[in-house]
This record gives sequence, C-alpha cells and structure tokens, in this order.
Amino acid sequence: MKTLLEMITIEMKEAFKAAGYDEELARVTLSNRPDLCEYQCNGAMAGAKKYKKAPIMIANAVVEELADSKYFASAEAVNPGFINLKLAPEVVAEYLNEMAADENLGVEKEKNPKKVIIDYGGPNVAKPLHVGHLRSAIIGESVKRITRFMGNKVVGDIHLGDWGYQMGLIITELKKRQPDLPYFDDNFTGEYPKEAPFTISDLEEIYPAASAYAKEHDDYREEALDATFQLQSGKRGYRAIWDHIMNVSVTDLKKNYANLNVEFDLWKGESDAQKYIPDMVERLKKEGYAHIDNGALVVDVKEETDTKEIPPCIILKSDGAALYDTTDLATLVEREELFQPNEVIYVVDKRQEFCTGIPLREEDRHCKRGYKTYFPWIWYDERKRRKTVQDQRRRRYAS
Repeated sequence: MKTLLEMITIEMKEAFKAAGYDEELARVTLSNRPDLCEYQCNGAMAGAKKYKKAPIMIANAVVEELADSKYFASAEAVNPGFINLKLAPEVVAEYLNEMAADENLGVEKEKNPKKVIIDYGGPNVAKPLHVGHLRSAIIGESVKRITRFMGNKVVGDIHLGDWGYQMGLIITELKKRQPDLPYFDDNFTGEYPKEAPFTISDLEEIYPAASAYAKEHDDYREEALDATFQLQSGKRGYRAIWDHIMNVSVTDLKKNYANLNVEFDLWKGESDAQKYIPDMVERLKKEGYAHIDNGALVVDVKEETDTKEIPPCIILKSDGAALYDTTDLATLVEREELFQPNEVIYVVDKRQEFCTGIPLREEDRHCKRGYKTYFPWIWYDERKRRKTVQDQRRRRYAS
C-alpha cells in the first residue's frame, strides 16, 4: 500500500510533466509551516536556473495543472516559488478506511527480514528511575513493536547499569551502617543469608547518601573505588551483596516497567559483558586499533574531516580499569557472538550523540567511529555499523 506522500508525489510529477517541466522536480515533503499547509513542494525553486524562469512562474504553471486534482483541497503558488498543498478531506478519509481494512494496516512487511537488537531503558541498578529512563522505555518499546510488526526478528534488551562505581558506594555505605554483617568478614566460610539486608526503599536512600558523602570525603571515595575493584575481582562477600542488590532492584524494575506495559526480552547488563573484555582488548591491540597514550590504552577516533579536536576513546585507564566505553564495546562483541544482528538500535540521551565504534567483523574495518546525528535513536548496521540515537540519561557513551 502506497503512503499518502508517495501518492501525492506521483500526482505532482504528472503536474510538472504536463506543465512542461522535469518530473524529478516534483519532490513533496511535509510542510515546515503546518499553520499554512500540510505538504509543500519546492521544485520550482530548483528548476528556475535550469529553465531560466522565475520560480513563481514555474509554480503557477504547475498549480494550474492541479486545478482538477482529487487529492488537494487547495494547491497554492507562493512567492518566491513555493507550492503549498492541503489534502482533500475525502481523500484522507478514503485512505484511512483502506488502511483499517488492510490486514497489516497498510504497512509493507520487510522483504528481507533482519535480526535487530534494541537497547533501551538502561536503568542503573539500585538507583531510582527518572523521567529520562521512562522516556527511553516508551520510545524504545514503540520502536521495538514497530520493527517487529514489519516482520523483523527483534530482541529488546534493557542493558542494566549493574557493574560500576555505584555498587562500590552501596557496599561501602552498607559496611559503614552494618559492619557486623557476614559479607564483611573475610574469615566467614559459611553460606550467606538468602534474605537481603535491605529493601528497595533502603537502596534508594543508601545510594544518594553515599554518593553525596563521597564527593566531600576523599577517603570514603577511595574506599568505594576499592570496594568496586574487589567486587569486580570476585570477592566472595561483595559478590553476595551484589546478588542481593540485583534481586531486589530487578524485582522492583520489572514491576515498574510492567505498569508502563514495557516488556524486555533480555535483562542483561554491563556485568554480562565483562568476560568478553580481555579478548576484545587483545584484538584491539593486535589489529592496531589501540595504542598506549600516557599509560592508558586508547583508540584514536578523530577523522580528517573533523573541524575540532576529538579526544581518543579510552579502553583501559593507566591502572588497567575498564570504562563505560570498554563495557559497551564488549557488549557489542557479546551480541555479535550470541545473535549476529544486522542492526543494534540504541535509545539514549543527546549527550551520547557522539559514539565510538570499533569494527567487529573483517568486512567492517572501514568504519572507525560513530557519527553525529540529531535523530532520536542510533543504530548499528552491516554497512556503516553505527548511527546515533538520543533519548535517555546514561553516560555510557561519553567520550
């Protein structure tokens, strides 16, 4: 089923042709002045030089050919040569009735269905949801349903922020408040309690308090960073606390997203990508993408066409610690291994509009970095592996 835009473009091509002008000039777009008209055609402006005529003369000639068109309630030539178009109400009504009667509501299914992963929601574990998370969830769920309705195989992944500094802060604050818990006893060899020593309400109070305190006390911040390192290194007691945090937080998140009618196929997080980091880092070194700069392992992403300084993407800090970019690249490696997607769509915040992309396959070596756009989402595809999406408050792609 053709779209309304396609149908009226065909009508405009016939009008340009009948008026003696190239039909390729008949490009119709949504009006940028909806207060004046619904659609517009600026082809007369483009044709002025070719035909050595004033644009308004071309526009008037085309409008005359549209006088008997059933598609338009009005077609008006406006100086210096714009054509403003308003659709006939009966045409719109007829079109909507045809859509309603169609099994697929007028949507043309993909001729070659793709595997698509949609990364949206992205809440941080143990932190309250804010409007940015909700916006991402609604937009992402909509994109997922539309993409799936078109016949693609779609996987929606929440991609939890579950492996960062906030975990170290919570562990440190919990140790400060309840130092006698067995998780903090290095000599404890028994089974840890199955019941978490906190509720979701406790967590939502503990994290902000710990975060604020760490900003004003360097010793506390260092202790939290060390707790993060020990957790990520596999310290038994801290991993048990992490399990509790995950169970309590995810249970609450599922309840909140269910209230929004948002469903995720995967509940993976940054922690799931950690095992892919060592091999990925070695590959980046071996294939010449990464190099040492001031002790850190970085990938240069600046291109010759850039007009301002673009900092490198840090893969590993000088102390060997991985960053958000590292985890995100490792997540792509994981997704490639598990799903071999044709596209990965990210629903994220505008602050993540500049992203770093590393080729995952030999055929993608031509792509070295992401691209800026002001669309509300990013996708990763087989030809240019990444475009950009904005709509959720996370810092995972800050460069």
